[in-house]
Amino acid sequence: MHYYLDVLKKYAVFSGRSRRSEYWYFLLFNLIISIILNILISKVSSVFNFITIIYALATLIPSIAVSVRRMHDIGKSGWMVLINLIPIAGFIWFIILAATDSTPGDNEYGPNSKMVYSPTPSTPTPSTTPN
Repeated sequence: MHYYLDVLKKYAVFSGRSRRSEYWYFLLFNLIISIILNILISKVSSVFNFITIIYALATLIPSIAVSVRRMHDIGKSGWMVLINLIPIAGFIWFIILAATDSTPGDNEYGPNSKMVYSPTPSTPTPSTTPN
């Protein structure tokens, strides 16, 4: 849920890089929330239909933004998101790109996102043993 909230905090940030986990967890929680809302639609009145549409519109820009940042993380242009417009093959190619590991080190879109989120290695403390 942490990654889902991080994406929502960066609502319309199209610059920078996003890790695989940030992209996929956002996609997972977005799907879960959409399914829950759709189940409520079938059980309750049409008020939830309006809520589902509002939710879909509210998460449209963050979904596109995290996809663009994911493409930046693998060293591709954000315009690669448009490959989804090609029926079937474009969607499959985008899934492969989104599942690709990030480029090591910095690239033209910013520092490696793994280095930003990963904890710094701890330095061992010298032990004091009496002789």
